[in-house]
Amino acid sequence: MLSAAPVSAQSDATARTAWGDPDISGLWDFRTLTPLERPPSLTGKATLTPEEAQAFRQSMQASLNVDNRQDENASLDLRGAYNQFWYDWGDHLDEDLRTALIIEPASGHLPGLTASARQRLQAQTAARTGTVRDLFSPFEQITSFHPENPEQLGLADRCLVGLNAGPPLSASAYNNNLRVVQTPGHVLLVTEMIHNARVVPLDGRPYLPGHMSQWNGDPRGRWRDDTLIVESRNFSDKIPAFQLSLGLFHTTDRGGAGSGRDLTLVETFRRTAPGRLEYRYTVTAPRTFTAPFTVAMTMRQTDGPMFEYACHEGNYAMGGILRGARKLEQAAAAPPRR
Repeated sequence: MLSAAPVSAQSDATARTAWGDPDISGLWDFRTLTPLERPPSLTGKATLTPEEAQAFRQSMQASLNVDNRQDENASLDLRGAYNQFWYDWGDHLDEDLRTALIIEPASGHLPGLTASARQRLQAQTAARTGTVRDLFSPFEQITSFHPENPEQLGLADRCLVGLNAGPPLSASAYNNNLRVVQTPGHVLLVTEMIHNARVVPLDGRPYLPGHMSQWNGDPRGRWRDDTLIVESRNFSDKIPAFQLSLGLFHTTDRGGAGSGRDLTLVETFRRTAPGRLEYRYTVTAPRTFTAPFTVAMTMRQTDGPMFEYACHEGNYAMGGILRGARKLEQAAAAPPRR
């Protein structure tokens, strides 16, 4: 059984494991109200003053509070399902008061899509054929979208990958927790969402052969001073290179862009202060984006607990979606009543 690394002072930013590695073990909360991309209203503004940050935080909390919604659309209530009690967006911005989690490019926006990636995205969004790389199914078009099989549903609807589970990690509506467990030769990264468990070897072994792909990639880790560097390759082509709708704002198309086979993901983890862990990641996907991009965020140590995420337990909702589609088709084919 894996256990947390024994150290003399877990809260110390310079703590070491019994075998001498920097200690980053524990349960880390990556909630933040700082958006992935810079909102259009803050174009050209990299950081907020404390007063601006307070106003922005309050505005974000109000806009995310579903109990404030005045829409009387019954289908929206059905799709949304939850009231505010069940959401856990957090109540703080990232501590340096940046206006976007993206730090490179300096614009705070995702790089442009390549022409081929944009064509693939538009074609797949329109056809919903083959293996769908979007996180979510287009339920806003439920009267016209009748999925014929599970592969036409979004990856998160199928409880396979996605949401804020990563990789890479991205704050979302709930389950924003990461547990880090260290041993002399491995680091285990367990997310509360989808209960993904990534085992990262530190022994310098080669990557899997190129034809052996995995949903969450093939990670390899190494220490550089006090920073853990995790580089992942060999992602499955059944996932996107990046989900464009990650984060609280997105200024480009919805959906999953490109293919995971086009992705190299480099993540770094570094203690910066007691109870703080800096997390950065760089996405390089040359057939999908016109340039790499880098995201930075601060995680906060928490006591937990971290709960089991039971989405995989039968996934009854997916069966209901498919049965509902068949019912809609039967109703459309039935002769009109006189």
